[in-house]
Amino acid sequence: MKYVSSVVALAALAGAVPALAGSAPTLRPELEPLGIAAGTWLYHGKDKAVAEQKASQWTWLQECGWSANRAFMTCSFTMNSPDGVVKTQSVSTYNYKDKSYWHYEMFDSDASGADPFISRMTIANNTWINYGKSNKKTYRVVYHYTSPTQVSVLIELTSDNVHWVTVAQGEGVKTS
Repeated sequence: MKYVSSVVALAALAGAVPALAGSAPTLRPELEPLGIAAGTWLYHGKDKAVAEQKASQWTWLQECGWSANRAFMTCSFTMNSPDGVVKTQSVSTYNYKDKSYWHYEMFDSDASGADPFISRMTIANNTWINYGKSNKKTYRVVYHYTSPTQVSVLIELTSDNVHWVTVAQGEGVKTS
């Protein structure tokens, strides 16, 4: 009988360990706004004809999900344009010390991954804005989620942080 009790206790413990290990950490309230990005998104957009670029069309495939510890929203992008394919990996999170959102992104556009960027990101209602620098200009990427399955994106450049020029815009649809 002692043997049977030990086997039953071990079996119960063995059943509980995977349940404990498999339970996802609780999502902190500050991170909840990032959750709208989770899933697979397909974007279609246009580059505008401006001094540094010609007009063209592009598509993005964006696949996002929570990190295992639920502290980071991570997204993998494959961006197709007439100039070629650019792949990026981004991570967005909340910084509890400065009480703001941050966006980290790495590019493989020259296959070296040598030009990652880090930017403070604002989230207000359903609009996300992050900023970056390129060729002595500042750009901002504005995502506006019109529903849980639709988003518009606007990419703007400035050389003086006052006058912004739209260089690209598009729409994304959540496919899964």
